[in-house]
Amino acid sequence: MEKMNQAMEKMKILVGMEVEEDHEEQPSASSRDSSSLIDDFNRNCALSSKQRLYGFAICFVSGLSCTFLSMLFFFHPIKFGVTFTFDNLLALGSTAFLIGPKRQVTMMLDPVLIYVTALYLASIIIALFCAVYVHSKILTLFAVILEFGALFWYNLSYVPFARSMVSKIMVGCLDTEF
Repeated sequence: MEKMNQAMEKMKILVGMEVEEDHEEQPSASSRDSSSLIDDFNRNCALSSKQRLYGFAICFVSGLSCTFLSMLFFFHPIKFGVTFTFDNLLALGSTAFLIGPKRQVTMMLDPVLIYVTALYLASIIIALFCAVYVHSKILTLFAVILEFGALFWYNLSYVPFARSMVSKIMVGCLDTEF
């Protein structure tokens, strides 16, 4: 059992979670009142490592299921848009389980990532709106393409120098003379 606990602590450190003591003291009422809204939310969402991994696994497997379902609905853009968008929402939820909601929001609101995060979240909202309310196949397909591009760019922002490398490659490929 001790080896399992050590492995869990190493996994926490690997994914950037804080290693916590088993006998943590509860914060006092006065410190609870003076903290911010996100700290209260994070405190209420305190999960054990096992619960975090279960939540991550459930969201991840559900997201993969939505991905496979979206491939089945590829020729029905509205159904494809809804399932693909739910896949993206579940992917965000799985990482929030893994690293915690506070850290997820702080990382997404980082000055380097704020624009790509806004584009990604806006593309999710636009895709759902086009699929559910507008019922336009062309707009939904366009919104899903925008969402896929925003997802790709959002994921690149977590890899050091990836966005600048892809930008230089794209400029090199598109900078041709006819």
